[in-house]
Amino acid sequence: MAEEVELKLELAPGAVEDALGSGLLGEPTSILQQTSTYFDTTDRKLFDRGFTLRIRKTGNSLVQTVKAIGESASLFARSEWETPVEQGQPVLDHSSPIENEFGIDIVLVPKFDVEIERRIWNFDEQHSKIEVAVDQGEVVSGERRMSVREVELELKDGDPADLFIFARKLDATAPFRFGVRSKAERGFALIDAERLVYKAERLHLEKSMRASTSFQTIAESCFRHFRLNEDILLRQRNPEALHQARVAIRRLRSAFSIYKPMLPGDEPQRLKDEFRWLAQVLGEARNVDVLLPKANDADVRSRLDDAREKAYDDAIAALTSSRARALMLDFNEWLRCGGYLSHDQTAKIREQPAADFARSALQRMRKKLKKHGQALAETDDEHRHEARKDAKKFRYAAEFFATLFDDKRGERRHEKFIALMASLQDELGALNDLVTGPDVLEKLGLSEHPARDGVVSHADKSRLIDAAQIALDEVIDAKRFWK
Repeated sequence: MAEEVELKLELAPGAVEDALGSGLLGEPTSILQQTSTYFDTTDRKLFDRGFTLRIRKTGNSLVQTVKAIGESASLFARSEWETPVEQGQPVLDHSSPIENEFGIDIVLVPKFDVEIERRIWNFDEQHSKIEVAVDQGEVVSGERRMSVREVELELKDGDPADLFIFARKLDATAPFRFGVRSKAERGFALIDAERLVYKAERLHLEKSMRASTSFQTIAESCFRHFRLNEDILLRQRNPEALHQARVAIRRLRSAFSIYKPMLPGDEPQRLKDEFRWLAQVLGEARNVDVLLPKANDADVRSRLDDAREKAYDDAIAALTSSRARALMLDFNEWLRCGGYLSHDQTAKIREQPAADFARSALQRMRKKLKKHGQALAETDDEHRHEARKDAKKFRYAAEFFATLFDDKRGERRHEKFIALMASLQDELGALNDLVTGPDVLEKLGLSEHPARDGVVSHADKSRLIDAAQIALDEVIDAKRFWK
């Protein structure tokens, strides 16, 4: 079994030619024509359990590769098992975990092919050896096809930070986005037809995992959630994809807050602020999306449609800006190589078991919500908004840490807790809409429009506050699943 450390970088149309013609890469060491056939059961058992099996033909050579793509994998490292084979059919034996995981009677059939021209270079960067592979080709399933344009940087020996040094050189000649989908995921997406939105995936944290590793796992998951929806948003202006991209950023920023005790220095706050900027730009479009379904007046709807186009233009411009590209590079490099991983003052927090860190964090957030959630009727909108943000962070933390407390009692309590948190967020969200709706209309120049009342909430504020208080008290009184 080998452990890969790599970056997968997706290139826009034309960017491959930019990279090849830039002088950065020079002549490749080799050019390979590869056809990879991916196998699974008819009901996709391998993929659903976090494994892929492919047989790749390169010249006259056939190599079977099994990869772990699920809970044990990450954006930058994954486990794989390679075995030379003589024919284009899977071999199931002790050389991979498939037989042990699924039994000897499992039947695998071909699902799709990936046809690639791969150019390979080997570079010395600082004191590291890096293999660079540029892939161009297609994923093919019957009549359906999906193009592939990507660069893989694999660390053969040395420091992972040197991967990012090389990545920055590449970005200067051929701008890229970090890839978060494997070729296998693309193939199965092609079979199913492209999804229009991705919600947050369930995280799996091990109880014995170090706190620092749990943070990296959570942050990688949030980044993947963002990138999957960003790709959709860049192709089509889907409101749900935009909403989920914002949710992913909120979850990521919450992770920064939750793990703040082990994230010293200025860089974590700078990155968090930059993600806040991006979320705010997307938020302008989301505000219009929320109002549009409520607009019955033709003039109001027309003006909201125009405002939506402008807001989405701004969102796309932000996502494709050099500022956003720099943020993605800075964040991913810091996450994998940042000083927080070796800072002496935070070593004790960083190296404690993830479950111990989670208990402390959840207890701290419960205490904060209880403090800010007292007597909602007697405070102002600003303080009620703080309680709403506390509730969101608390719920995200509960979702992040769920598998650390997955005994029967913990699961039962967690399920009830999440249901109560959902009710609380609904009540606080309705209250927030009542407060912010008029502000959004004013920003859009519709505050004096005769039909403005049709697109803002006119709910009874006192009733909403009372309902929010009841929901909040139920959350605080709920049995703690982390105990």
